[in-house]
Amino acid sequence: MNPKIKSLLFGGPGTGTPLSDLALAVVRVSIGLLIALGHGKGKLFHDGTIGIPEQLVQGTAKLGFPAPTFFAWCSVLAEFLCGILVAIGLFTRPAAAILVFNMAVAAFGAHLQAPIVSGGGGPSKEAALLYLLPFLLFAFTGAGHFSADGMIRTMKNHEQLAR
Repeated sequence: MNPKIKSLLFGGPGTGTPLSDLALAVVRVSIGLLIALGHGKGKLFHDGTIGIPEQLVQGTAKLGFPAPTFFAWCSVLAEFLCGILVAIGLFTRPAAAILVFNMAVAAFGAHLQAPIVSGGGGPSKEAALLYLLPFLLFAFTGAGHFSADGMIRTMKNHEQLAR
């Protein structure tokens, strides 16, 4: 079998190929914007004001966090700012790690008693887990070549070669 076809069908060197880096970029930008604009922005900018919903503060207090207002702000800013950082591909690993923690708290804290998947449309762990997994991937792999991190890495490599 042709090695290129074999690599395409059965995997290759991970993010070592342009096609893999492109796929990583598409998922990274999509998931970053979904969490930032679909979740973080709605919690940060709502009812014509800037601030976090009182319901989120109350939910954070029920989880037993000290200073629930502070930790609710941390959660919302993690979704919004870290989501944007992941989408851009800047400081991807730490931003993704923060989002992994945030989604783990959502799945195994806020939705602890909820089923993994809710057939009736009620609360479930599903959304938090579906966000957690790609952020876990980016925490381990980084952003890939097509990212701000990749550009910074390339610039540093060029600077080191120039010395």
